[in-house]
Amino acid sequence: MRAYQDMVFSTAVRLTGDSAQAEDISQDVFLKAYENFERLRESPTAGGWLKTVATNLTLNHLTRHRKRWRLFSEVFTQEEREADLENATATLDGVLHETDEAQRHALLEQALSQLPDHQRVPLVLFHFEEMSYQDIAARLGHSLAKIKTDILRGRITMAKSLAQSGLAPSAAQSCNPT
Repeated sequence: MRAYQDMVFSTAVRLTGDSAQAEDISQDVFLKAYENFERLRESPTAGGWLKTVATNLTLNHLTRHRKRWRLFSEVFTQEEREADLENATATLDGVLHETDEAQRHALLEQALSQLPDHQRVPLVLFHFEEMSYQDIAARLGHSLAKIKTDILRGRITMAKSLAQSGLAPSAAQSCNPT
């Protein structure tokens, strides 16, 4: 089980954005693993089981403890949404292309941790847990449109955060000469 502790913790911290909460959730995951130790001891799927339990416990935790999600009051036109997405994509592509893997990981984790729950959770479920939009909407009890909007806005917010930190493509090139 020790081999899976980093995976369990990183799953929980990505979803919660809080290392203290992630530690508590990780402890709960391993308590459940202990309760099922005989079944998991020789199981080749123990890692998948632990990841699923970590995801489910984290989502349950967020559901129980989150404040009510506010509905978005701002309305973007389709053109504004497309322009924001193009700018976000260009910024993220530039930053990620010009940084090494360790720096990319750190930048993305930092930008993720700054997102509000209603953007971070669906974004993590989509990109890291590889859940479909429909599955995320069903799991979180929100409409498909809200999930797509939250993921889009999360990407835009992350791109803006990376750009504001001075890591826009031109800054990244000057920091990382090749």
